[in-house]
Amino acid sequence: MPSESIYESLRLAAGYAYDRPPVHRCIMQRVGEYLGITGGLQRALDVGCGAGLSTAALASLGLTVVGLEPVRAMLTHSRSVAPHALFLVGRAERLPFSTGAFDLITAAGSLNYADLDLFLPEAARLLAPGGVLIIYDFSAGRRMREGHRLDEWFTRFERRYPSPPGYALDVRSLAYSRAGLRLQAYEELEITVPMTLSAYLPYVLSEIRVELAISCGVPEAESRNWCQSTLADVFGDTSRDVLFEAYVASVSRG
Repeated sequence: MPSESIYESLRLAAGYAYDRPPVHRCIMQRVGEYLGITGGLQRALDVGCGAGLSTAALASLGLTVVGLEPVRAMLTHSRSVAPHALFLVGRAERLPFSTGAFDLITAAGSLNYADLDLFLPEAARLLAPGGVLIIYDFSAGRRMREGHRLDEWFTRFERRYPSPPGYALDVRSLAYSRAGLRLQAYEELEITVPMTLSAYLPYVLSEIRVELAISCGVPEAESRNWCQSTLADVFGDTSRDVLFEAYVASVSRG
């Protein structure tokens, strides 16, 4: 699993803020439909919010949102990304809020870095009666709707830019009951995002595996040139439907 120190990169913070596709927003739209969000849920907390894209997606549901992130550098562009949200530096294991403060808590790919024995009781404490914890994540965009060329390219990309093992998290097997929580629903989704080469290139360069290579001395220009030259035949000058595999887990108290 990558160390949190890699997220101190201002380059990565900018990439997460401006170069990632709108997958969070698509997932939050589905969550909003599932929860039937109206006036009942009003206060939301985004745990491990990164650059703020997941927080902005929450705010799009008309909620009052707080984004919490342990690495201050990742919040560099948060005001631009989610101007109506409040952002704080803090950790999932010790949430600095009063009991029952939130109707909705989300964690988008952030619990892989947290001590869940500490976080889950904290989440249960913060949820108001009837509140919901939404845990979700999504894969890298490595497939197109048509053909296998992007998948084949991504396999080469992974070999060139390996990522440390240990990131995987099975949210269905967590010890919810010990924290007074219950897994209410689990759903897998396929999110389609039309992308051109000019959109996919900065996205893939914002992947953590590229940042790890740069931190080890690989020049950023070398990574950009290799990705751009090898992706040209995959995308051409056409917009392609890139697929992202996602899951959403809904957790309630009791």
